[in-house]
Amino acid sequence: MAVASKTRNMLEALVKEGSFKWLLSKRSSFAEEFEELDKSPSAGKNWIHELSPVANIVVRRCSKILETSSCELQESFNAEASDAIKHKLWYARNFLEYCCFRALALSTQVMDHLADKKFRRLTFDMMVAWEAPAASSQSLINLDDDLSVGVEAFSRIAPAVPIIANVIICENLFEVLTISTGDRLHFSVYDKYLNGLERVIKRMKSQSESSLLSAVRSSRGEKILEVDGTVTTQPVLEHVGISTWPGRLILTDYALYFEALRVVSYDKPKRYDLSEDLKQIVKPELTGPWGTRLFDKAVLYKSISLSEPAVIEFPELKGHTRRDYWLAIVREILYVHRFINKFHINGIEKDDALSKAVLGILRVQAIQEINSSNSVRFESLLMFNLCDQLPGGDLILETLANMSRSRELDRCNNVVAGGSMCSISALAMVSNLGFVFNSSSSNPNEAALLVGEVAVGEMSLLEKAVKESRDNYKKVVLAQETVDGVKVDGIDTNLAVMKELLLPVMEVGKWLLCLVYWDDPLKSSLFCLFFTFIIFR
Repeated sequence: MAVASKTRNMLEALVKEGSFKWLLSKRSSFAEEFEELDKSPSAGKNWIHELSPVANIVVRRCSKILETSSCELQESFNAEASDAIKHKLWYARNFLEYCCFRALALSTQVMDHLADKKFRRLTFDMMVAWEAPAASSQSLINLDDDLSVGVEAFSRIAPAVPIIANVIICENLFEVLTISTGDRLHFSVYDKYLNGLERVIKRMKSQSESSLLSAVRSSRGEKILEVDGTVTTQPVLEHVGISTWPGRLILTDYALYFEALRVVSYDKPKRYDLSEDLKQIVKPELTGPWGTRLFDKAVLYKSISLSEPAVIEFPELKGHTRRDYWLAIVREILYVHRFINKFHINGIEKDDALSKAVLGILRVQAIQEINSSNSVRFESLLMFNLCDQLPGGDLILETLANMSRSRELDRCNNVVAGGSMCSISALAMVSNLGFVFNSSSSNPNEAALLVGEVAVGEMSLLEKAVKESRDNYKKVVLAQETVDGVKVDGIDTNLAVMKELLLPVMEVGKWLLCLVYWDDPLKSSLFCLFFTFIIFR
């Protein structure tokens, strides 16, 4: 009773002093709960003295989701956590993570949880509280301003909901979301992103449940991830040899399909496999009339199963954003199957790997929904694409494979890996969204035994591998910049003179490149018409 009375007196004092005045005047997401705590006779039972007021509110919300009290959550944490995680320097933040991960694991089991405004606000407020979790840090948050969070908070909380982010790409995703807000993520942008995710998930479910390619998809339970070529203003063309056909392009989690458009219907689909080891090559390609190589708007697919490569073109007036997008998502499916085949991953671990690729493509689609800029590098938001580019990316994939094997061993020994100390897995997330994979469909409960990429109070092996790879990448970039600087500074007189003499030629080269890449559609069109006239003359 003494503790409860002390806590109640403290809350009343804070309100009387005006400490919550800024909060109540703006009616922030915390305001009503502070008022409720002030009026509640049991306020002391829901107040953890090690936590800041904002962290206490977040823990209180978590306890409601888990149908328990804040004190019972604290007792569970003290019983489950190691002494290192309960160290007084990190106690507040680690306890907050524990409550967040448990609440999120339960909340995400609700269908259409992304549509719930309370869920969206809760995940963002978890990041806010993570930045100042301890009682001594309550003054660091000024709720009078528009609340925002940094990359560290986002990287710890967002991967706990695998549809929102994962450990490997979370920093790149954060950069895309904060490109216009100065490296701080505001709720308005975050909420817009989750809205986009909700829409693309519904679209993917609708496509996968449709009759589209049902005859060829049924054997493996393939899910449709993307469809293009159904709109006349955005056609898709297939070039094989000297023949060119418009049609519909469909990507599943196992293959790429192209259906040539006939007079009133589509032809039998051609299947370009991405799952088997057929020495596939998927790369950008130039196309043009009569076999010329003018337009950088196509993707080439080549494998030992084809007598000649197929070229898929994505015509558009300016740039090659559509091509870049399709190149990235097709490679993501190709690379995830290479990962599966290389490390001999089977069963629900295979489904988990495929789930990571599927969620990555959904995130890219959501970014496309909310971002009209053409500057987004799609491959930087797809984990298997990124691992193919980063120095040490092979070590990240090896760590990921080792984690899969260790989880398989734990499951065989009937051990729930990590218990309440870890976030949920990508496969569990995908299952909660309503998608079912072949291996997990036979025993849906097995997906719940997998754990995610983030653990309470510590860096997982995957996080360490990603950090090391990113540090190496920064060193490579810095070294390259230094070398480039030395080359410019040390250029001799003769070379400098030669460079000046060649300047007009270089300018002409840049102008020709602009025409080739259709940076100015009008000039490029006139250029093509002029040379067509000359050729026919």
